[in-house]
Amino acid sequence: MSAIDTVDLFSSAMRRERVVDWQAPGPAAKAAAGMTGMEAMCAIRDGVLPEPPMARLIDFRLRTAEPGRIVMELEPHESLENTIGLLHGATAAALLDTAMGCAISTMLPAGQGAVTLDLKLTYLRPLSVKSGKISAEGKIIKLGRQTSYTEGFVRDGAGNLAVHATATFSMIGGEAKTK
Repeated sequence: MSAIDTVDLFSSAMRRERVVDWQAPGPAAKAAAGMTGMEAMCAIRDGVLPEPPMARLIDFRLRTAEPGRIVMELEPHESLENTIGLLHGATAAALLDTAMGCAISTMLPAGQGAVTLDLKLTYLRPLSVKSGKISAEGKIIKLGRQTSYTEGFVRDGAGNLAVHATATFSMIGGEAKTK
């Protein structure tokens, strides 16, 4: 007899619930429109602007905003697990895409942004609820007028590198300050 035969996987004892609330993104985007990217990142970090809906959905927080560098943190939870008890790979992908894009934003004037063109992740070790607080760092490699390049790292609670990423972003809106 298998474990499936002895356990009702759909019983109320196995059910979990998680309620997610968020602020409408339109008014927040309008409030941030006159801010530089760095001002907007600091406003989100400091609670002056609401977090984006995706951050609320996955439950990650912006902790560090410096020119060209962002750090996000996530206390992993069961709702992010896959069927083998590990955090779904999309969790790291969302964290890194956000951190790397926000790292670019820290260097942009008001009215300019960046959108992901490609995202490459290399998973080096699995993550789970037992991994402890997870951090995702995004850093600019090259800020360009039309295209920018970033690198990202996800580390587990012990500081071990779990995921490495690179990404290319297309610049939209005004003119970037290139280095």
